Amino acid sequence: MASGSWTLEIESSVEASRLFKAAVLDWHSLAPKIAPEIVVSGAVIEGEGSVGAVRQLNFSPALPFGYVKERLDFVDRDKFECKQTLVEGGHIGSKLETATTHFKFQPAAGGGCVLKVVTTYKLLPGAEDDQGETMKSKETVTGIIKAAEAYLLANPDAYL
Repeated sequence: MASGSWTLEIESSVEASRLFKAAVLDWHSLAPKIAPEIVVSGAVIEGEGSVGAVRQLNFSPALPFGYVKERLDFVDRDKFECKQTLVEGGHIGSKLETATTHFKFQPAAGGGCVLKVVTTYKLLPGAEDDQGETMKSKETVTGIIKAAEAYLLANPDAYL
């Protein structure tokens, strides 16, 4: 079985604390409001949003799969950092055995932040590492962050 990883860095003019809350911790609630053409609904289905909690995001036909379930493995609300594992849906079971993503929002000069994303994965036997899929994943994460950023800039009192 092959394994791999990819990294991504995204700059934002929004404060780390607000973007962390909106784009990661509360994305299941915010996404259907600001990206309904992609995310139809979302909810925490196990736990209460702390370590071990599982949330489900349900997608429109715009994506090649109907849903994902993500488990929160680590969260540090003071350092704007978390790690989550894809536990069901997406490409789990068809191309991937496991996939984990680590998000770290670092405050930047001028009040914005830099998000560092590291995703690691293990492919199922016979599945090939597809650079096109990696590019789509990076574009999706960037789109999520930029959508949340636009929402926060338009709503300066949200997620304080």
